[in-house]
Amino acid sequence: MIIPAKDESERIATTVKAALELPGADLVVVVDDGSADGTGQAARAAGARVVRHSRNRGKGAAMESGAEAVRLLDEGRDQPRHLLFLDADLAETARDAAPLVEPVRAGEADMTIAVFTSTVKLGGHGFVIRLSRDGIRRATGWVATAPLNGQRCLTRAAFEAGRPLAAGFGVETALTIDLLRQGFRVREVEVPLTHRATGTDWRSQLHRARQFRDVARALAVRDPAVVARAGRLLGRRP
Repeated sequence: MIIPAKDESERIATTVKAALELPGADLVVVVDDGSADGTGQAARAAGARVVRHSRNRGKGAAMESGAEAVRLLDEGRDQPRHLLFLDADLAETARDAAPLVEPVRAGEADMTIAVFTSTVKLGGHGFVIRLSRDGIRRATGWVATAPLNGQRCLTRAAFEAGRPLAAGFGVETALTIDLLRQGFRVREVEVPLTHRATGTDWRSQLHRARQFRDVARALAVRDPAVVARAGRLLGRRP
């Protein structure tokens, strides 16, 4: 499994240890995406293989680096590993991600997306979720419950079909659209995972603004009308 991480030294060790409890888990790759704290060291001490970016390159790049590391470690295996992506802040709940893997392992889905059964109160207004969900629906006809959820399991073939991944926080939206358009089977799966809620301070608002920007950019490549819809979501004329 692959865990992109930036400045997650407080939770990464717990997340890695919990992920290693998953059935059949024999490899956890943490991509330290330019952290300024001890994320990489904590992950390695907890049992993960660590790939480090010298500077922050964004989530999409971290996912690609992690997948490449797994590919290199898979050399000599009869079958490539499926790729399970988890967020770094899942902590103890990472051990409950097994339902995401089961449909892919059984050949019933090419990509699964987590729908959390437990919700946390968010500090935002849902602009980014609505933009992503609407963009996916318009592009493919599929209505996603959790379009931005980063907990996903993919076959290696599905992952390769989605490359190059969209930049930054647009990666989940773009990956869903690109795979559905190519005929891959995508399924949402309820899982009892939770992660840290995004707050309401200025850093959190900046994070949401970056999310909105990246999702809008990913959609703009796939749907020329996205800029007008993004303006409406923000309550202003396009």
